[in-house]
Amino acid sequence: MKRSRINDILADSRAFIAQHGFVLPPFADWSPEEFVARKTAAKHLIDARCGWDITDYGEGRFDEMGLVLFTLRNGRLADLNAGKGMCYAEKLLISKENQLSPMHTHFLKAEDIINRGGANLIVELYGSDDAGGFDENAGGTVFCDGVARDYGPGTRLCLAPGQSVTLMPGDWHAFWGEGGDVLIGEVSTVNDDETDNIFRAPIGRFSDVEEDADPVHLLVSDYAEHLS
Repeated sequence: MKRSRINDILADSRAFIAQHGFVLPPFADWSPEEFVARKTAAKHLIDARCGWDITDYGEGRFDEMGLVLFTLRNGRLADLNAGKGMCYAEKLLISKENQLSPMHTHFLKAEDIINRGGANLIVELYGSDDAGGFDENAGGTVFCDGVARDYGPGTRLCLAPGQSVTLMPGDWHAFWGEGGDVLIGEVSTVNDDETDNIFRAPIGRFSDVEEDADPVHLLVSDYAEHLS
């Protein structure tokens, strides 16, 4: 993706988030220079990869397959492994109309996917085989707003604003907005986007960036270069 396009998407995303009355934390506004100046105090944000994340999954078709994310808070895998401490994470996502977040699962992370506002969110579900791999013939059970719901292979849940689904490791899922753009909340166990996204298709989690403009805000994928 071109950096100029990323900057435009960031501006549009901030407006969409504000339209729904959600106020982002102060570090969402930091310029690259501010982040560099505060990197010692912000070590947890950097290590936990909190902040902006815009991906086209390396496919170069953001409008068709992509996602905007902002990680508000994220715990530590060491705490999760110890069974105490900061074992949770929270994100805000924007899924545009008919913009696919492709089929994937997590080996570690359980997550609530919540429609925070906008249009309907479609979540397509499949179960796993005995090894945890994608199984086109398998279903499973999820919780929709706390109520158990069995699903068959290819079941599509339609989540209206305010509705949610709880996904466990091994619940394969894809999602997109239907009838418009959707503001999504994600509450989960500790999030590790580097290793805990398992896609059905051989695609990448992050975008390759063409630097045709200066960044307005750093993405989490920029931290290693700018803040190391």
